[in-house]
Amino acid sequence: MKFPLISCVMFLCFAFALEAVSADWPAFRGPQGNGVSEESGFATSWDSDKNIIWRTPLPGPGNGSPIVIGDEVFLLCAEDQGQKRSTICLDRADGSQKWIQTVNYDKIEETHKTNPFCPSTPASDGEHLYVWHRSAGMHCYKLDGTPVWSRDLGEFHHIWGGGPSPLLYKDMVIQLCGPGERTFLIAFDKKTGETRWQSEVEPGGSASDKGRYVGTWATPSIVNVDGKDQILCPYHTRVVSYDPQSGKEINFIEGLHAEKSDLCYTSLMIRGETAVILGGFRGPGFAFKLGGQGNTTESHRIWHTGDLRNPQRIGTGVIVDDFVYMANADNSGSLECFSIKTGEQTWKLPRSENGPHWASMVFAEGKLYATGQKGTTTVFEPNPEKLEVVSINKLGEDCNATPAFSNGEIFIRTGAAIYCISDKALAKK
Repeated sequence: MKFPLISCVMFLCFAFALEAVSADWPAFRGPQGNGVSEESGFATSWDSDKNIIWRTPLPGPGNGSPIVIGDEVFLLCAEDQGQKRSTICLDRADGSQKWIQTVNYDKIEETHKTNPFCPSTPASDGEHLYVWHRSAGMHCYKLDGTPVWSRDLGEFHHIWGGGPSPLLYKDMVIQLCGPGERTFLIAFDKKTGETRWQSEVEPGGSASDKGRYVGTWATPSIVNVDGKDQILCPYHTRVVSYDPQSGKEINFIEGLHAEKSDLCYTSLMIRGETAVILGGFRGPGFAFKLGGQGNTTESHRIWHTGDLRNPQRIGTGVIVDDFVYMANADNSGSLECFSIKTGEQTWKLPRSENGPHWASMVFAEGKLYATGQKGTTTVFEPNPEKLEVVSINKLGEDCNATPAFSNGEIFIRTGAAIYCISDKALAKK
């Protein structure tokens, strides 16, 4: 099968693909961090009774996504209002629990009811598991659950809770800490947990100031510019590029500041030398050319959409060829397609059966998968001229987590359970 070009940069291959086998889904948004699976054999239709291999109840809800390493599935889950924050390992064959490691936190941290505690996704290099528990620290485990190291980074406060997930790069773990007044990027040594470097604090906020909200829930990305790797980190008003070895700021692009609020939920979407970032709460979005030094807003920004013209965006879309496909978090659950070159919309479905989308979109075997808060996944073709729906699949449970795709199986985490979905389900019974 011939796949469209998703990114000439292959922007996270250094972070994940070198250390993960092809069937693994080792971190948020997959092997390359772009929501793309290059495997085949995935189901395009299912419901609560069809193509379900197993369903495992979870001790609490969560927005953090599952990852898959070999024969095991990993995810985070909280209990007791976040005072127990657990890393759970399941057997991918039947969904049974293999081990659990719980971090106790004796305070009730702030968050929003739609963003339960443990909203991050773990990351793995195939040997260890890296987990961000926000105020309860950063933790490393062996894949058998043995603790390796932990770091206490202090408390993080925001009335809407957390979200960023770990990014693995060579021998480092990169974590965007925040949102809140203490928002910064930090690099840990993968083996010891020691700090390699830490960026300056990006001024933020923990609560509303006269109706204005500020914060970033994005996960950073790795890009290669002129033969050198860079970390791209979306903050609430700008995107900053860092040298991954030193943590030194290389350049930044402004454009996420909005009249009402400065918010960023989506991660970057990258193709070739172009990146796209979208603001939250109907804020602006823009595309920019990679590279440059210092403030490159004027020289490298390609297009910019105005304030309050956009739908709410929380999950990240996927770029196929020269077009961005987005599943939006507005109440109507709209789907849309727009040009990466101009930002102009080519089509929009104003309302879907999915409801608001918080999960990020996934592209697999030539199909796009958009999962909404109602637990409904719309599968459709990547056609920039019109929406071509393949199927609409209902689980009947709320869902904010991004699915994991591995070796012909789809893993969907809902508010009550995690599912393993495959059209080979009947053969396994």
